[in-house]
Amino acid sequence: MNLKQAFSQCCKKSGFLMVLKCREENSALKECLTAYYKDPAFYEECKQEYLKEKEDFQRTGISAKNRKQKLPTSSDKSKV
Repeated sequence: MNLKQAFSQCCKKSGFLMVLKCREENSALKECLTAYYKDPAFYEECKQEYLKEKEDFQRTGISAKNRKQKLPTSSDKSKV
């Protein structure tokens, strides 16, 4: 089980007491995330992805979220 799943399961089991009961899982998850945030290679990868999406938006006017949605096709219209 990965850290995210462990934290999620703990929270589901603990309900409102998750703040007290899931400290260990929360600390492990934060430690993992911090390692990624401090990794220069990961930072550069995220930066390049952001710059590409920004460039695409400036060129097309369509956000990355909207570009990833499935576009309707002519065959989809016949099913309506």
